[in-house]
Amino acid sequence: MKKIRLINKVALSLFFAASLVMTSCDDLLQVDPRQSIDASGALNTPDAVDAAINSVYARLRPVSNYGRDLLALSDALADVGQTTSNSGRLIGENNNQPNAHFGAGLWQNSYFAINEANLILDGLSNVQGASPAQLARWEGEAKFLRALYYFDLVKVYSYIPTAIYQPGVIDEGGIPLVLEGVITSDAAFNRKSSRATIPAVYDQIYADLESAKTLLTSRGTQFASSGAASALLSRVALYRGDWAKSVAESTAALASAVGSVQSGTGYVNGWKTDINPESMFEVRFSIAGESIGVNESLQSTYSTLLNLTNKNSQGGWGDFIPNARVRGFFGLTPLLVGGSATDNNNYDVTRNDDIRGFLYTTGNTVRGAGRQIESIKFLSKNGFAYGDNIPVIRKSEMHLNRAEANYQLNNAADALAELNAFKGLRGLQPVDLTGQALLDEILLERFKEFAFEGHRFFDLKRHGKDIVKTTPNVLLPFDDFKFLPPIPQREVDGNPNLNQNRGY
Repeated sequence: MKKIRLINKVALSLFFAASLVMTSCDDLLQVDPRQSIDASGALNTPDAVDAAINSVYARLRPVSNYGRDLLALSDALADVGQTTSNSGRLIGENNNQPNAHFGAGLWQNSYFAINEANLILDGLSNVQGASPAQLARWEGEAKFLRALYYFDLVKVYSYIPTAIYQPGVIDEGGIPLVLEGVITSDAAFNRKSSRATIPAVYDQIYADLESAKTLLTSRGTQFASSGAASALLSRVALYRGDWAKSVAESTAALASAVGSVQSGTGYVNGWKTDINPESMFEVRFSIAGESIGVNESLQSTYSTLLNLTNKNSQGGWGDFIPNARVRGFFGLTPLLVGGSATDNNNYDVTRNDDIRGFLYTTGNTVRGAGRQIESIKFLSKNGFAYGDNIPVIRKSEMHLNRAEANYQLNNAADALAELNAFKGLRGLQPVDLTGQALLDEILLERFKEFAFEGHRFFDLKRHGKDIVKTTPNVLLPFDDFKFLPPIPQREVDGNPNLNQNRGY
C-alpha cells in the first residue's frame, strides 16, 4: 500500500505511534464505516464531529474491551468462576498461565480510540456552525471517553496506586500518555512515547473527568454525562487511594439524575431490560448487526441459553460459570422443579435470601460439560442474541465506593451504616463489625454484587491480595509477575522508549 494512500485514507482511528511500526496497512483501515470519517473529510462540521464521537463510543464494544474481556476475562483471572472447556476459551486465563492475560487488542483498540478523541479535541476550534452547547458536549464527551480508555489501560497494564509491588523492580511504570492526535504516517512512526509515571496518568484522568463534569449534561446512559463523570471519578479516586475524593464524587453521583439504585425484584428485573435502570453509563448495542456473536459475546461466554423462554434452545458456549464460593454466596444448587429430568425447562436452582441469586439459573445440556449453573446477567435483553448493552458504571457501586472510602478515612460508623443500607437493598440482614472485619465485609459485598461484571480482579490487585482458587487449583501471589500482562511485543519492538513489564 502506497504512502499516499495512508495519508489520504487513514481514518480518524489511527492509533498510538508505536503500534504502527509492526501493523499492516489493512489493520489501520479496519474501522466501522458507519461510525468514522476520513481524515480528508476534516473535523470542520457538526456532522463530522458527531461521526467521530460515535466512533470513539463504538470502540468500547469489541471483545477486547467491554464486549467481553474487561468483564469475563478479568473475572477469569480472578477467583469468580471456573471454565467448562465447552469451547476451550479462557482456560489459560483461569489458570493464570504466563501470557494468558489481556491481549494486544485492548492496547491497540484503546489507543485507536484515544487518538480519535485527541483529534476531536484538537479540531474543535475549527468546527463551523456549531453552537456553544455542541462544542461543550463534544469536548466533555471526548474527555470522558479518553479518561475511561486511559483508566482501563492503566489499571490493566500497571500496578494500582494503593498496592504497587516495588522490590527490585526498575522498569514498571504507567502507560504512555498521548494527548495530541495524528493523521499522517510520518507523525505516527516518529512518535515514540515512553511510559508516564502512574501518578501522571491518574492526574490526566482526573483532569479530563473534572473538565467533563462541568461541560456535560445528560442525553441518555449510552452517552457520557456529568453524573457519569462523577461516578467514574469516584472509582478512579478509590483506586488511587484518594479516599475523601471518592466519598465526594460518590455522593455527587448518587445525587445526580442519571440512573437509580434498585432493590428487591426491581434490581433483578433491571437485568432483563435493554437499558439497566441502575446504569450511569453503559456500552450500547443498538442493532443485531452490532452483536458480537455466538463465540465470544458475554451472553455466550456465561451461558448455554439462547433465552429464558425455552432452556432447550441452543445458545452460547457457557465457557465461564460461577465457582463453588460464588454458588455458596447465593445458596445455589440445581433443582428439578417437576416433570421429566431430561427437559432443561424443568430445572432451576435453590436460592437463599440474597436477591442476587435470581441472576443465576441452570443452563442446558447442549454442550459437552452438561447442565451447569450459569450467570444470566447478559441474556438477550436487547431483543436479539449476543448483543446486550453492558453497564460500565452502575449507581449501586457508589454506595460501596463510599463505604470503603469512609472506612479508610476512619469514619467507621458511616462505613458500617452505608454497608448495612446496601445489604438491605439486596435482602440481607445488617451486621455489626469493626476494624478489618468491616473492610472485609465491604469487599465481600463488592465480590457478590459485581460477580461477572469484571471488578474482582482489580479489587484484589488494588488491595495487594493473592489470588487463591480451588477449581482450578491456583495460588498467584501478589508479587508474581503474572499480575500484569505483557505489553504487546510489537509495541515494545517498535519503540525503544517503551519498557516491557517484568517477566516477559
